[in-house]
Amino acid sequence: MYVFENPVLQRELLVNLRTNRAFVLLAAYQLLLSGVVLLAWPADTVLDLTTNPQSAKQLVDLFFLGQYVIASLMAPSFAAGAITGEKERLTYEMLLASPLRPGAIVLGKMVASLTHLGMLIMASLPIIVLCLPLGGVSVYEVLAAYTGLIVSVILFGAIGVFCSSYFSRTSSSLVVSYLIILPLVIGAVTAWAALTNAGELRLQIAFLVFPAVALTATILMCSAAAGRMLYPPDVGSEGKEVIDLEKEAEDAVGLVIQPDQFPDRLFAPPKKRQLMPDGTNPVYDKEIHSEIFSQGTLMLRLVIQISMLLAIPLMGIFLFWQIEKCAWFSVYVVVFSMLVGPVFLAGSMTSERERQTLDLLLTTTLTPWQILWGKFIVGFRISAVLTSFLLWPLLLGTALNMTFWSNWEAVIAMFVVVVLVCLVNASVALTSSLFTEKTSIALLTTYSVLLLLYVGPPAAVAVMEILNFSADSIANMKWAGISSPFAALFAIPLDEFLKQEFDEEPANVGNLKLFFGYIIFSLMIVTLATVAMLTRLKARLGLSD
Repeated sequence: MYVFENPVLQRELLVNLRTNRAFVLLAAYQLLLSGVVLLAWPADTVLDLTTNPQSAKQLVDLFFLGQYVIASLMAPSFAAGAITGEKERLTYEMLLASPLRPGAIVLGKMVASLTHLGMLIMASLPIIVLCLPLGGVSVYEVLAAYTGLIVSVILFGAIGVFCSSYFSRTSSSLVVSYLIILPLVIGAVTAWAALTNAGELRLQIAFLVFPAVALTATILMCSAAAGRMLYPPDVGSEGKEVIDLEKEAEDAVGLVIQPDQFPDRLFAPPKKRQLMPDGTNPVYDKEIHSEIFSQGTLMLRLVIQISMLLAIPLMGIFLFWQIEKCAWFSVYVVVFSMLVGPVFLAGSMTSERERQTLDLLLTTTLTPWQILWGKFIVGFRISAVLTSFLLWPLLLGTALNMTFWSNWEAVIAMFVVVVLVCLVNASVALTSSLFTEKTSIALLTTYSVLLLLYVGPPAAVAVMEILNFSADSIANMKWAGISSPFAALFAIPLDEFLKQEFDEEPANVGNLKLFFGYIIFSLMIVTLATVAMLTRLKARLGLSD
């Protein structure tokens, strides 16, 4: 009943693998990987198999690491809604009342959610094998890479299912899964790159050490998720129970959010003790006091603790030790904002449709602008406050490190980039929520658009440099970085800072045109998204059920 006769597994596989999305995703994935290999393939008629080109090795590393990062982003999106999806569809109690064992349910959910991703990974194996004639990489390294990749996908899926058992909403489960997986991905990519010249040690770790640790953690997390289903603490709630924040604060372990104190009240305002004043936007009042925190503050507490735990060592590395790479700390802040920010807005309009209250909202006397800014301000306020918690190390490092004082303009520019990122994230998430029907689809659409805008241009430049494109082509592609905050951060000039610290001319003198281009592009994205949302709300075509 666990595998071959598991009805949960059979049903999930039929639902997931027979959709048009499954075939489109597989085709797009294969075309993308094939295009990279086609561009990298030598133009010579006869290949010289006696050489060991470094470019081929870099291509395979990029090919594998790119797959690893993509898989780490996709695994939670498939698995984080395994159990919360049942709660949102109000079928959780029916599943618990079935004769299936909790372990069979958890195993069926996890295997079904990761099967499609596993198919994508295995389908890419013939493409990577085509790179072997280029030299520089052995078959054993490819097998070790794919072993580590498959085991990592299983581990990330288990993390998603584990988080899904603790939350009532897929969005909360997804963001906590991403924050747990993020340091694991950073550590794995760093270790793989650091052990490039230690091939035998890397093979031993990939084949023996990592699978043992990862599979042990997977078994423990799946057992914990099954235990929560065996003795569920929230039966009868149907995912709708409003948690008492005061009682939750009393039982909480670690960080406690106190809405009546600063700065907690910035993102978790206290309970209302009086009637709504005249002239107040009811959408804003309802969202900030009821909607966001109706399921408790567990997700917020985990987000704050995990993010701060990562920020402290990064502050020491990039703001005191390797201060010439200080932009990397801001990169971490941007990644955090990109993962957390959309969660609070991607379900703003889709949740109204899912609760069948959208028609009621559209027939009120509220104008489209009131509806939009009421929804937008709440999500932007929470995401901006959470992101600002990670900016205090930048201020602290600037104040304590004397070499930063002559570069205060660069520090301000980094703050500007982070603020624009929060604005763009919120705008794209709210637009996706308005133009899609389900919260999960809106969230995935938001992440896809942000990855295309933020990661696409720098990744394209890296591939072109590895493939030895012409300098003019690479320079032209770098201008596509006006859509990427990562490119904008590294375009901020730090000349005087580097001269004082290292007493030499820096290799990267910055690019103010690219930086200001990013500012203009971001403001254009926010403006276009606002116009599109207002137009759709005024027309109301396709919104009503």
